[in-house]
Amino acid sequence: MQNRKLALSDDILLSVEKPARYIGNEINMVKKNPKDVDIRYCMCFPDVYEIGMSHLGIQILYEMFNQRDDIYCERVYSPWPDLDKIMREQNIPLFALESQDPIKDFDFLGITLQYEMCYTNVLQVIDLAQIPLKACDRGMDDPFVMGGGPCSYNPEPIADFFDIFYIGEGETVFYDLMDKYKEWKNSGKSREEFLFMASQIEGLYVPLFYDAEYNEDGTLKSFKPNREGVPETIVKQVVTNLTDTFYPRKPLVPYIKVTQDRVVLEIQRGCIRGCRFCQAGYLYRPTRPRKLETLKEIAESMIDSTGHEEITLSSLSSSDYKDLGDLVYWLIDKYNKAGVNVALPSLRIDAFSLDVMSKVQDIRKSSLTFAPEAGTQRMRNVINKGLTEDDILNGAIEAFKGGWDRVKLYFMLGLPYETYDDVEGIAILADKVARAFYDTVPKEKRHGKVSIVASSSIFVPKPFTPFQWARMNSKEEAREKRDFLRGKFAEQLNKKSLKYNCHDAFTSELEGVLARGDRKLNDVILEVYKNGAIFDAWTDFFEYDKWMAAFEKYNIDMNFYIDRERPEDELFPWDFIDVGVSKKYLLKEYQTARNEVVTPNCREKCMGCGMAKFKCEDSVCFGA
Repeated sequence: MQNRKLALSDDILLSVEKPARYIGNEINMVKKNPKDVDIRYCMCFPDVYEIGMSHLGIQILYEMFNQRDDIYCERVYSPWPDLDKIMREQNIPLFALESQDPIKDFDFLGITLQYEMCYTNVLQVIDLAQIPLKACDRGMDDPFVMGGGPCSYNPEPIADFFDIFYIGEGETVFYDLMDKYKEWKNSGKSREEFLFMASQIEGLYVPLFYDAEYNEDGTLKSFKPNREGVPETIVKQVVTNLTDTFYPRKPLVPYIKVTQDRVVLEIQRGCIRGCRFCQAGYLYRPTRPRKLETLKEIAESMIDSTGHEEITLSSLSSSDYKDLGDLVYWLIDKYNKAGVNVALPSLRIDAFSLDVMSKVQDIRKSSLTFAPEAGTQRMRNVINKGLTEDDILNGAIEAFKGGWDRVKLYFMLGLPYETYDDVEGIAILADKVARAFYDTVPKEKRHGKVSIVASSSIFVPKPFTPFQWARMNSKEEAREKRDFLRGKFAEQLNKKSLKYNCHDAFTSELEGVLARGDRKLNDVILEVYKNGAIFDAWTDFFEYDKWMAAFEKYNIDMNFYIDRERPEDELFPWDFIDVGVSKKYLLKEYQTARNEVVTPNCREKCMGCGMAKFKCEDSVCFGA
C-alpha cells in the first residue's frame, strides 16, 4: 500500500469533475495489504461520492469490518456520468477507493439501498464492476452481491440482481456470515451451497430460494421457499444493546466538501411517536438510547480524530432522548471555545430546544424548521403526528422572541383521507406563523419581513406502515393540489412573507410504484437501465419517458401499484419479512387513522405492536 497506483490515469482524472471522488486516501482511511486478508468486502453507496460519504451506516460497518484482521473492507460510489462514459469507452472496471483494485476481484459487493430512485445506479455499479447483472448468471469467480438498508425491507423489485439481502441492523450477524464464507471458500462447494449456508443465518434473505406465484388480477397468490430447510419468514436483525455495539471513533474525512461535512453522533435509534406515514419510525423500533457517558467518549474521539467543526446529534426524534440536555450542555461547555458547532435536527420546537439553539447558533440565526406535515388538526390526527396548532404557533412565537426571523415548514400532499380544506390549511397555517411574527416582534426590532418557506412533498405509502394499504395520489391529482395550494398562498394576508415549494410529482409517482412493487418490476428496471437511465434521484438526469416505455414494453400498469386501496387480506410482496411490528397492529392503526383518532406514543402507553419480543436492553418497551 506504500506505492499506491491509481486506477485512473492523470489524463482521465484531469478530464472529469472533482477527481478527488475517485482517488481515496482520505483522512482515517484504513490501509491493509489485500494479500494478508481472507475476505475482501467492498461497501457501496449507489450515488455520487459527496452523498455516499455522508452516510453513517457505511461508516459504522466500515470500522466494524476493518476491526477484524482477516477482513479488508473498502468503498465505492457511483461514478458521475462524465467518468461513467469514459469507463465504458475504455473498458475500465469499477474499482475500490482504498486499494484501487477492481471490484470484480473482491469476495463481496455490499450495496446500501437508502431510496428507491437509486435502483438504476445499483445496476450501474454492478455493470461497471463487470459483474453479471443478474444473480443467476454469476459464477464461482464473481463476488456475492448483497443488499441492505431501508429499501431491502421490500427487496422484490430488485431481487434478481442480488445474491443476498441483509434484513435489519448490520451490527448483528455480519460476522457470522463472514465466518461461514471462510468455511466455504476453500471447501470446493458450489456457489449455491454457500447461498444455502447464508440462508441459515437469521436475517439473511436469498431470493434464489423463493418463488412468487400470482393471481389472475396481478396480486400475489403465494410466496414460498423452493428448497427444503430455507426459512419461510426472515426475521429482522435488531441491536439489543446500542451502547455496547460498534461505532466509528475515527470517521473518514474527505478532501472535498460533502453533503454532511461534520461528525455524526447517533444518540439513539428508533422513535416512540408512531407517525402513521413514517417507515423509519416502524422499521427501527424499539427506541434504544445510547448511554450518556459513552456518547461523551465517542464525541471526543470523533472530534479529535477528524478536526471537524460541527457535530450533529442524530436521531429520528432528538427531543425524546432523555439525557439530551446534559449531553448538549456538556458539548457546549467543552467545545464552544474551540469553535465546534452543535447541530440538532429532529427537534420539537419548545423552550428547551430554543434555549439550546440560541447557545449553539451564531448571532445571524439560521432558519428554524418545523414539520407539521399537515395543515389542519384533523389531518394531523389522521397521521398521528401528535402536534397541535398551539404547539406550532407557540414554538414560533418563542423563536421570534429569541431573534429568529426565518422559518421552514414541511408538509405532505396526498395523505390518506385528505380534503381540499386540508390542503388549504397548509397556506392558512403558514400565514398564521407569519402573523405570529408581526404580532410578537415590535417594528423597531424587526430586520425586514419574516421569511416563511413552506415545502410540500408528495406522500408515498411505504411497506410496514399503517398506510401500506392506502392508494396514492396520481401525478395529475398531485399537480392539481399543488396548483390549488399555490393559489391559496397568493390569497393570504401576509403573502409577501410566504414562499411555497413543491416536490416533483413524476419521481414521487415512480417511487410509489417501486416502494410497493413485486418481482415483475425487475424487468422494467433492467430495461430502463439498458436504455441509459442512471441518477434518477437527480432532477437533471431523470428521464420519465424511459420509464414509461419500459412499463409499456412489459405490459405493466403503474396504477396497479399506486391507484388502488389494498384489500385488508391482500398478501404483500414483503409479508415474508418479520420486522417485529405485526401486520395486525398496522391494520388496526390504519383503521384508527380513518377514525381520526390519535394513538399514544410508546412512552405514554404500550399499544402492543410486537417489538417487545426482541427484548432490547434500555428500550422503551421495558420502561426506559
